[in-house]
Amino acid sequence: MDQEKLKIALIAGGYSGEYTVSLSSQEGLMKFLSDSPYEIYPVLLRRDHWTVLGLEGDPEIDKGDFSFVHPETGRKVRFDFAYITIHGTPGEDGHLTGYLDMLQIPYSCCPTLIGALTFDKYVCARYLSTFGIKIAPAVRLTKYDRINIDDLLREPGLPCFVKPNNGGSSIATTHVTEREQLQPAIEKALAESGDVMIQSLITGTEITCGAYEDAEGIHILPITEVVPKSEFFDYDAKYNGAVDEITPARIPEETTARVRDLTHRIYRHLRAAGIIRVDYFIESDGTPVLLEVNTTPGMTATSFIPQQIRAAGLAPGKVLEGIIDFLYQRSRR
Repeated sequence: MDQEKLKIALIAGGYSGEYTVSLSSQEGLMKFLSDSPYEIYPVLLRRDHWTVLGLEGDPEIDKGDFSFVHPETGRKVRFDFAYITIHGTPGEDGHLTGYLDMLQIPYSCCPTLIGALTFDKYVCARYLSTFGIKIAPAVRLTKYDRINIDDLLREPGLPCFVKPNNGGSSIATTHVTEREQLQPAIEKALAESGDVMIQSLITGTEITCGAYEDAEGIHILPITEVVPKSEFFDYDAKYNGAVDEITPARIPEETTARVRDLTHRIYRHLRAAGIIRVDYFIESDGTPVLLEVNTTPGMTATSFIPQQIRAAGLAPGKVLEGIIDFLYQRSRR
């Protein structure tokens, strides 16, 4: 790495219902990286303007080259690296990374194509199923489709989950057990996203497994078992503590090895970068069923990844430094 400190934009905000979660992740990352060898600037993206936080006047980002004028020195600051912690659009769906690609600024997460692929839960699951990975039966609807409730009762059937196809944090997600709940649930999800996924309920043990790559290779983190106190792992469970999160998960060693291997394969199949988190259900016979892949996982105080990193005996800050250094150096080859 160059002797001069890397100037890193730690980008949060975005244009979705996960805006506040993103700000919490930014706060968590700032703490994890407080002793890092970088010059870190928290950046906030909103539809009307992009700004640098923590400096006098919250200077505006020049979108022409993703830079800003420092209010104390009057000099233009150009970023060497972007750490994206936007959950939802435009940070998780390939929009922001495509912009950074054109400016040749390296970033912390998956390449643009993979960001777009994984952001579409339905398409991503079907892509990964071509490698023999088991997925839950599901149907996708758009706001332009005519909804036929009888067809949905046949496939995927009840009970099911109705969720935005390109959203996260369980926002606008409904557990549907009766016919009368389907239409309102679809309308609720469509209000958050133009696409809706209706996914068959898989029973079993819910788990999640993180992975990242640095100069030493791909690392698979300890698996977390998710035991929500409500009927499913909803927003309240994720961010207000209405869940028991057990790391390592209480699953057999054989199943643990199987999930770790599967997570490694998924990382490779996607040609992922940075930290990802893969969610599964473990069926009664020990078969992992893929739910979704999250390529910009939360880094709040209650998020899974920091828990799993600590369970592995590692410090979150050092893991993040290893990822940043690896991706920055790789971009210079």
